[in-house]
Amino acid sequence: MDKVKAIKNELSKYIDEEKAKYLPNFFKAFPGGYGEGDKFIGVAVPNQRKVAKKFKDLSLNEIQKLLNEDIHEYRLTALFILVHKFQKSDNIGKKEIVDFYIKNINRVNNWDLVDSTAYKILGPYLIDKDKSLLYDFAKTDHLWKQRISIVTTYYFIKNGKYEDTLKISKLLLDHKHDLIHKAVGWMLREIGNRDKEVEVEFLKKYYKKMPRTMLRYAIEKFDKEERTKYLKGEI
Repeated sequence: MDKVKAIKNELSKYIDEEKAKYLPNFFKAFPGGYGEGDKFIGVAVPNQRKVAKKFKDLSLNEIQKLLNEDIHEYRLTALFILVHKFQKSDNIGKKEIVDFYIKNINRVNNWDLVDSTAYKILGPYLIDKDKSLLYDFAKTDHLWKQRISIVTTYYFIKNGKYEDTLKISKLLLDHKHDLIHKAVGWMLREIGNRDKEVEVEFLKKYYKKMPRTMLRYAIEKFDKEERTKYLKGEI
């Protein structure tokens, strides 16, 4: 049995019919939803990680076959394997995986697929390189590229580098989609968790322009009195 078929068989052992019914709505996989066209078999993420670990030596060609599938769990499991391969690769291997990831960016097409990979692959690769790719992504009208652009910077934040997060957040301030509002707010909150002064300086300039969800996510860890002042525009 080939490995791709073996992975599908392994995942099928963990199918939960109730979860399969619930997930399409959760991921907005209905006509007009951001996940339109996505299909689910109902496998929980911990079980996908378990399968990915078992098949961690999958080749890029085999990963490609899984990414080409409409089944969400096949793509996420493939991406878990890709992250593992990236982390274990030398510099040449990392470059190959980054190129592969970018080539397949249209298959990284829901928020969990983005959030499980962007800061773990593009983040460490770009931290000491030119980051124009992220700004190009932020300036597109492609929802998942835009989310990738901001979520990738989580790795930079973890390493005490906030400049790109702040610049990309500014580019996305007027975005219309709540998935971007949540991602930007999340990254600003992560900056604040490490250096509140940096976050507050940004918020004082832009909080009145921010979509409400973005602001709520950004100030989630502030004390109640301070949150109230921001929400009332009294800062």
